[in-house]
Amino acid sequence: MSKTTEPFWRTKSLEELSREEWESLCDGCAKCCLQKLEDEETREIYFTNVVCDLLDQESCRCTHYQERSILVPNCITLQPMDLKDPYWLPSTCAYRLIAEGKDLPVWHPLMCNGESRQMRLGGHSIRGKVVAESEADDWEHHLIDWI
Repeated sequence: MSKTTEPFWRTKSLEELSREEWESLCDGCAKCCLQKLEDEETREIYFTNVVCDLLDQESCRCTHYQERSILVPNCITLQPMDLKDPYWLPSTCAYRLIAEGKDLPVWHPLMCNGESRQMRLGGHSIRGKVVAESEADDWEHHLIDWI
């Protein structure tokens, strides 16, 4: 009888993940690249359809991933300590889900043999829904409810 092994995200804490495991949790939706507004009193997050100019809107990947925090100082290089209270991340974000003790959605690439097709077909990426920061006016005019 063969022994089934649980996937790494179910058996390891976020702090225990290797760099490769950590990076593989990202589904490539780019929702974390959406600019956000926060009500400081309620901590409610309002997402906009405005994205960083470094984001390739077709591939939903940063064009300067390794240098992103240098080129865009307010870009967050997500680490386990940032996930103690991940309220500011999209509700479908794998990092947030794991931090909250939940499993990955069925469409996540790690649940679909590494394929992102189900994620894209389900409309879970920002592709075709956003505007670059350099082309946007007041962010309050770009609030969205589809996230």
